[in-house]
Amino acid sequence: MPAPIRIVLTESEDRTLSELRVASNVPQRIRDRAHMLRLNAQGWNAPAIAEIFECHEHTVRATIRRWQDSGLGGLWEAPGRGAKRKWQEADLQYLEHCLEHSERTYNSMQLAQKLKQERSVQLSPDRLRHVLQKRAGGGNAHDTASEQNLTLSTSKSNKLS
Repeated sequence: MPAPIRIVLTESEDRTLSELRVASNVPQRIRDRAHMLRLNAQGWNAPAIAEIFECHEHTVRATIRRWQDSGLGGLWEAPGRGAKRKWQEADLQYLEHCLEHSERTYNSMQLAQKLKQERSVQLSPDRLRHVLQKRAGGGNAHDTASEQNLTLSTSKSNKLS
């Protein structure tokens, strides 16, 4: 059985954690961690707290250790989780420029190859299509990449007329 782990909170720390626990603009995970810390400071042990939150006691101990190591900042997730973008905003602007000023139309496979050859950025055609759709639709795109090309081609023909 692991040794009991206990923290002691100052009055200001306890007040801060209490406010975090009820704040509506803070993620639920952070509120739960704040509550775990307050319970531990009140004398509750890790297995009892884990039972209340329906999590593993290792999770409670990890939260307490994060508090001991990093303080209040330890409650939030560390930055850098997840995969990093392989493209920059300038890469998409380059593709848009190519689409606007070129006489031909491109499919996503051709755009991905163009991006790889000319900008050394490797994106799959599906991912590139998704990024362009999201960019065109403001995050909730309903049109397809071919509709975007059609729109660009139509606007070019209207300019030429």
